[in-house]
Amino acid sequence: MTPPDLPGYWRRVLKGVYAHPHREGVSQIKKEGTGLKRVNINIEVSLHNAFKAATAARGTDMTVVLQEFIQSYVAKHGAIAPKKGRRA
Repeated sequence: MTPPDLPGYWRRVLKGVYAHPHREGVSQIKKEGTGLKRVNINIEVSLHNAFKAATAARGTDMTVVLQEFIQSYVAKHGAIAPKKGRRA
């Protein structure tokens, strides 16, 4: 028997199958009004693993270390204002 091809059918089926048993649903990251911005970077797996191990060994969080690095980088190099274009 072929399942029905109804809008939202598979979403309802998969939601029941993959729902977390202890939660209503996966919580979303709050974007509005938090003053936070998510940053995604691509790094080699080995570097990520080494960084994660190094921060864990010191009992600190990777996010905290990266925030401190970014703050010191900006303090040292400053923010450069973009050049304004000419109007013709």
